[in-house]
Amino acid sequence: MNQQVISKKRVADHGEVFTSSREVNAMLDLVKQETERIDSRFLEPACGTGNFLTEILNRKLQVVERKYRRSQLDYERNLVSAVSSIYGIDIQEDNVIECRKRLFEIVNERYTKLFKQKARNECRRVIRFILEKNIIWGDALDLRTVKKPIQQIIFSEWSFPFNNSMLKRRDFVFAELLPDESKKGNQLGLFSKNEHVSDLGEKVFLPTETHSYEPVHFLKVGE
Repeated sequence: MNQQVISKKRVADHGEVFTSSREVNAMLDLVKQETERIDSRFLEPACGTGNFLTEILNRKLQVVERKYRRSQLDYERNLVSAVSSIYGIDIQEDNVIECRKRLFEIVNERYTKLFKQKARNECRRVIRFILEKNIIWGDALDLRTVKKPIQQIIFSEWSFPFNNSMLKRRDFVFAELLPDESKKGNQLGLFSKNEHVSDLGEKVFLPTETHSYEPVHFLKVGE
């Protein structure tokens, strides 16, 4: 998407100006190694229609294809891992819808091109489900959703803890994941953070999960 401004009103109301492709790639090249790590997590708190997230996904999928294209199951697992590591928030509903659409279309095009008639609709369904959970219509400044009833933003962590096809999901309050939000979190009545001592003897705070789901086969997620 090369258009940087949709309307003057949106610029005035929300400061909405999309980043150009050249600038996106220049910035991502600063963390190139992370953009090419399949499970490295990225959050864009004002994701717009996904200019950053689509490029991150493209870079991750290039790695997935290079390493796992000979095995459909391995490819699908790592495809899910790549998509599930990408998160976004935007205050405009149409941006959120378009961002999810763009991300899905990138996945579907690459997946279908590689496996053709063997590509599974179950895998496509899982991708759509994860994008619904990871790309959120919300306000990253007040850490809440826009759609009523307004709620705290919840993000899901997705992982393959057993190095097989079983995918685990854990939900966390977004504010709990921010390093400087402990005091603000208490003012908002959010879940308190648990204090732990690291191996180096330093005090660290781990976010409290709001819900943990039993691991299920990744193709059955969201059923």
